[in-house]
Amino acid sequence: MQQIINFLIRYKNTLLFLLLLTIALFFTIQSHQYHKSKFINSTNFISGGIYTKLNAIDKYFYLEKENNLLLKENKLLREQVASFKYMQDTMINDSVNKNYPYHYITAKVIRNQYNKIDNFILINKGDKHKVNSDLGVITSKGIVGIIEKSSTNYARIISILNTNLSISAQLKKTEHFGSLLWDGKSPNTLQLQDIPRMAPVKVGDTIVTSGKSFIFPKGIPIGVISDYKLDQNDNYGTINVHLFNDMTSLSYVYVIKNNNKEELSNFLQEDE
Repeated sequence: MQQIINFLIRYKNTLLFLLLLTIALFFTIQSHQYHKSKFINSTNFISGGIYTKLNAIDKYFYLEKENNLLLKENKLLREQVASFKYMQDTMINDSVNKNYPYHYITAKVIRNQYNKIDNFILINKGDKHKVNSDLGVITSKGIVGIIEKSSTNYARIISILNTNLSISAQLKKTEHFGSLLWDGKSPNTLQLQDIPRMAPVKVGDTIVTSGKSFIFPKGIPIGVISDYKLDQNDNYGTINVHLFNDMTSLSYVYVIKNNNKEELSNFLQEDE
């Protein structure tokens, strides 16, 4: 208490000056409309700037939550669209998702390789999320790769930028299909091999998954034909495919689970 009294005595002249200045400013603003409007505009500008900054900070911390909500919505829409296509192809008039065998699981990329010959990708979903080996992985733009192995909380993907991976793909217009591989050069271009020479190939045509495996459903986009080579002495040609996906910039992905995969595999084994 004594320290407060000493402070007031020491700075009494300064404090008296600030008090009189505040009173003078108050009466000046109240008695003059011009000064009053300027003061109000200034306080609004300052408070508006503060609220804008606080809102920006608040939005930043909610970005991940909003992204997760968008991923869930996109997953549902993708399943509904794919289910509708499935019903059209199979002439089934049933409710959405009842007969469609594929289920989508969202995941976040936590490590992405693209500058090696054989690249891998790590995601934050694993066995406890029903993510295991031999499942296809895509984004909203196209294919990413296939799950190689998984642990409780994580899974490793063989990237399409891996020279050991081969995926069945086809021309969207004609459904001529071949094997999609990577030559280890450009991360933006893959090679579609074993396309018959009689196939009407044209630069700019779209390449999609063929659906001839249990991993990817038919019609998932891959890329467009950038150029091609047809050997006159061979019955098959090689097509360079420019990817829709930017494989050097992956954030979130969808893991595709085929609910009928085990049944189909057992059936084929019995047939053999």
